[in-house]
Amino acid sequence: MNFNDKQTLDFIHRAFEEDIKEGDHSSLASIPQGTQGKAKLIFKDKGIVAGIELAKVILRELDPEIQFDVFKNDGDSVEYGDIGFIVSGSVHAILAGERLLLNCMQRLSGVATQTHNLVKLMGDSKSRLLDTRKTTPNLRFLEKWAVTIGGGYNHRIGLYDMIMLKDNHNDYAGGITNAVNKTKAYLKEKNLSLKVEVETRNLDEVKEALAVGGVDRIMLDNFTPERIVEALQVINGQVETEASGGINETSLAAYAATNVDFISIGALTHSVKSMDISLKETD
Repeated sequence: MNFNDKQTLDFIHRAFEEDIKEGDHSSLASIPQGTQGKAKLIFKDKGIVAGIELAKVILRELDPEIQFDVFKNDGDSVEYGDIGFIVSGSVHAILAGERLLLNCMQRLSGVATQTHNLVKLMGDSKSRLLDTRKTTPNLRFLEKWAVTIGGGYNHRIGLYDMIMLKDNHNDYAGGITNAVNKTKAYLKEKNLSLKVEVETRNLDEVKEALAVGGVDRIMLDNFTPERIVEALQVINGQVETEASGGINETSLAAYAATNVDFISIGALTHSVKSMDISLKETD
């Protein structure tokens, strides 16, 4: 991922405005201008690191002369006490960017770690683990990146890049057949080429989604693993399949054993324990 793109830089600048505004008065008041120093990033948890490259961009937006000696890269495993990097340069820049740097790295490393741990539970399954839109507002692009660092895959980014007809859409539209037919007409009218996914709640709805045509993926929502197997036999490879709804670390292996194409879990991003990381002055 390119952390020097406009989306990332805009995010960083908004965060600086929130945290720094006209200046870090604590540092400006107590430390002489021009003071140089070093700080080391220390991991206090075991897991998968995400955000090293982002940390570089954050601090270099405050001072382009900041230097890094990097010991851990994004995607690496870390243990308690490991050093991620040593940063050298303006003390004022280091202190001003410290909290944003840590907030991002702690959150993103937590996402990467949780994803990694769940992927391991899937063993040699052909299923791919997907995230969802249950993300922190304005941090979705970073959290979804962290999912890939942990070995997962991204579902749709937002409401604009894929059609997902969930139960509410289908119910409001008068059923799956109506919802899909209206969607096909809409895509043709707007000259849009978007994949269409339909959520189903039982085998009858699975059969309806297959019969109407124009569907690329069927979501099997709140199906047990046994029901997933039945649905896969009905679908017989005609479309992609996705298991979703209430799947957790206890049940994931059973779902993965079905080899359903995708398994989506909102907890990859909405129920994450941030990694404990600190930035401390060093010689």
